Amino acid sequence: MKNLLLLSAAAFLTAVVLGYTFKTPEPKPLSQACAISCFNAETREMIQQDAARPGFAQLHENPRYFKLENPLGKPVSFKSPDGMDAQGYFIPAKKKSNKWLLVIQEFWGLNDYIKKEADTYYSELDNVNVLALDMYDGKVSAIRDSAAAYMRAAKPERLENIIKAGLGYAGSNAKIYTVGWCFGGGWSLQASIIAGKQAAGCIMYYGRPENNMEKLKTINCDVIGFFGNQDKGINPEAVNTFEKNMKEAGKNISVYRYDAGHGFANPSNPVYNKDATEDSHKKAIAFLKERM
Repeated sequence: MKNLLLLSAAAFLTAVVLGYTFKTPEPKPLSQACAISCFNAETREMIQQDAARPGFAQLHENPRYFKLENPLGKPVSFKSPDGMDAQGYFIPAKKKSNKWLLVIQEFWGLNDYIKKEADTYYSELDNVNVLALDMYDGKVSAIRDSAAAYMRAAKPERLENIIKAGLGYAGSNAKIYTVGWCFGGGWSLQASIIAGKQAAGCIMYYGRPENNMEKLKTINCDVIGFFGNQDKGINPEAVNTFEKNMKEAGKNISVYRYDAGHGFANPSNPVYNKDATEDSHKKAIAFLKERM
């Protein structure tokens, strides 16, 4: 019996040691070298591939629970060019209007926080249609590993078709404004590129910039960007490169930098920065009002 207990104890200690030895190390945040070198690839593919990079998911703390009470909008569905249905959260203008704001979700999906942002922009702007696009086709998560999986699965071709579906829903005479955060910040800029001559204003929060100069030259609207100097994904060097490229392309861009981390504008985010959020939101609303 004594020998049996000794063998059991030895087996337990061996398992503990092996488990510690072969434990998967915590991934490190994205390096500055990676963030810059990635700009050599197709930007829309890089936005998708960001989710597979070691440390990317860890840039996103799991959000605190948030439930939107008394939403202003309703779910809508419309056809996309690939023949599939696209979805969104829509708040129509009080009176007929050709002004449309496309709201593009962050890393987590079209959750109640993004719907709240759509409600806020609708309430603070004058007679505008607000359409928050569902870029993950109905998938939402508050767990960063699951959200990263959804982002990895979001193919650039499908995302472009969702954007085009939103543009089609707005109509060919619509003036298109865009706003997005994180994943949506990058796609806010892409949406303005896709909108062509309909683009009227682009707001991007800490999203991956476009790196292709020829694409930047096609942008037909002013751009305003908000970034965190502590962001280890889209770091200050990458932001400086983007600002430089936009100016070389002859485009109007305003960039604001805050002493904050990635996701600073989301109150449900543990790294939320109240001062940076309030200042950037005030600037974003003023940017839109000047162009509407």
